[in-house]
Amino acid sequence: MNIDQLAEWFQQQRIVEVTCLVPDLTGIARGKSMTAALFLDGVKNEQLRIPEIVYTINVQGEVVYNDHVSRTERDLVLKPDLSTLHLVDWNADPTACFICDTYTDKGNPFDLAPRQILKNVVGLFEKKGLKPIVGPEIEFYLIAKFDDVILEPKAPDGRSGLREFGQHIYSLDAVDEFDGLFEEIYHHCEKQGIKLDTLIHEDGLCQFEVNLRHGDATDVADQLYLFKRLARQVAQRHGVFVTFMAKPYSEESGSSIHLHQSVVDITTGTNIFSDDDGNDTEEFQHYIGGLQHHLSAVMPLLAPYTNSYNRFEAYMSAPTNTHWSRENRTVGFRVPESSRHARRVENRIAGADVNPYLAIAASLLCGYIGMVEKTAPRPEFVGEGFEERGQALPESLAEAVDNLEASTAIRKVLGDAFVDTYVAVKRSEYNARSRVLNPWDIRYLMVNV
Repeated sequence: MNIDQLAEWFQQQRIVEVTCLVPDLTGIARGKSMTAALFLDGVKNEQLRIPEIVYTINVQGEVVYNDHVSRTERDLVLKPDLSTLHLVDWNADPTACFICDTYTDKGNPFDLAPRQILKNVVGLFEKKGLKPIVGPEIEFYLIAKFDDVILEPKAPDGRSGLREFGQHIYSLDAVDEFDGLFEEIYHHCEKQGIKLDTLIHEDGLCQFEVNLRHGDATDVADQLYLFKRLARQVAQRHGVFVTFMAKPYSEESGSSIHLHQSVVDITTGTNIFSDDDGNDTEEFQHYIGGLQHHLSAVMPLLAPYTNSYNRFEAYMSAPTNTHWSRENRTVGFRVPESSRHARRVENRIAGADVNPYLAIAASLLCGYIGMVEKTAPRPEFVGEGFEERGQALPESLAEAVDNLEASTAIRKVLGDAFVDTYVAVKRSEYNARSRVLNPWDIRYLMVNV
């Protein structure tokens, strides 16, 4: 669709308002809204702009300045990706929405933008005639609305009026308690081009998981980004909150995004992870080797907050190491049973709290470096991975950020500007979190020390 066709479509749909979405480093939707006429004029004349600090805002909403982004706050050219056009029908007026990329005045993509980071990584594969394919599974909790941020969350009442308790893993009756909410989510997903597949109840209180159909890495990241936004909107319309926090309950399993990854030859469409006889190829082994070898350096992109590391607890449905194994959900990298065409590796380490663009980029980059450098994986792990602490994950955000800052291999691809800025943002969040008086301090320190 070109700009003239878009103008005609606006008239047909009676579009009143247009929203330009910009994914920031946290995955929060930033951007601006305007009239349809102003949008069309801005696109034609490249007059849509947004300050570069949109990419240096931490999760608290504070701008973090550094050597790469100064207080001058230069403007970037905002270019909507017309292929991401979708309707937002929860607004009062007919609203069109686009995901946007940003460029400098010289026409260069802005390399702090998470969507551009993912495009850069995908471009590495394309230069070798390859295309990464990603299929995500994302977990989340429904929680009762609250206005006291000190209290722990609690499960909401279902349509029966009862609050969920105990474990209801794979329970269809538990899903039916919120069937109106999920029906509306599926409705909006269809409107927004989000290819939602299955829905299940996980083992936490009102914890659910949805699968998105596998596809192009950037397109899948767009869908995850839009899904998280619309799920929050729909949940609020039904009187509840949805949380993608990695560990909202101390005694319940955390929420993750499992990233199924494969690589195909662009020319033939053949999955390069399996040969004609269905055996694993060297590329597949090297991809896993790259994940194992470089994952500790990209952990802040897969586990971006202090809370993220609470999820990595043995016997709580989350991996604690970077072992790989076939049909084994206790390790970091699982190889599901599949046909040769569907041969893939499932990265089970990323939390649901990630920016999907950065998490997918990080995982793909590790595998890519492994293939290029022909990194051999460690032997397949046999047994229950929770019992094996070897090759453990970083234990804290502080440790993970130090690893990212020191990694020359990751800097070489993602660039100094991105790494330095991301590290600065994460440290600002970590320092702010460390200064907060929390319930543990009050309970154990206030009158005892």
